[in-house]
Parts: sequence; structure tokens; C-alpha cells
Amino acid sequence: MTVQPSDPAVAAFVAAVNAGDRDAFLAALAEDATMSDDGTERDLSAWAEREIFSSNGRMDVEDVSADGLTLTATYTNDTWGGMRTRWAFTVTDGRVSHFETGQA
Repeated sequence: MTVQPSDPAVAAFVAAVNAGDRDAFLAALAEDATMSDDGTERDLSAWAEREIFSSNGRMDVEDVSADGLTLTATYTNDTWGGMRTRWAFTVTDGRVSHFETGQA
């Protein structure tokens, strides 16, 4: 069963990932957005291209925190297959300004 994120910016992020929609993904992000993967800061643009767009990334959200900013999802792409992941988002002015992801 897929759970819908309650925070609008996080919901837009997840929807963009699942649609493979680069424009919507960028629109969900603040201009200077940053991210980390398994505790290491990454170049967001290169990471998104590799882990989402060129490898058919998809998030099946299983659980969302009460504030809507942290979720657990099965993340699947053509490179790694499926894995249980944790995502924590910082939202500023209605857009994702930072996200952290890693194995849950």
C-alpha cells in the first residue's frame, strides 16, 4: 500500500520522481537545494540523473512522519533494484531545500 506524503513539497518531489519528470522534480526543489546519500553530501544534479532519471527511479512510500518531512520508502531503480530507504526533507518557502536519503 502506497502512502501519500502530507507535506505538499515532499508530495511534489515524490510525484516527480515516480513520473520521471525532470521539470517537475526541479520545480519541487529550491534553487540552491542540496542532498546527501548515506551520510555523504552529493552533487544533486549528477545524483538525480544517475539514481532517478537514467535508471528509472521510483519511490513506493510506506510510512510518513507526523510532520510529513520524513518517510520510509522502497526505492527501486534499474541499477540497484529495490531497497528500503529513509528520506528526510527540509522544506523552505514551499520547496525542498535539502534532502537526506539512505538505506533504512
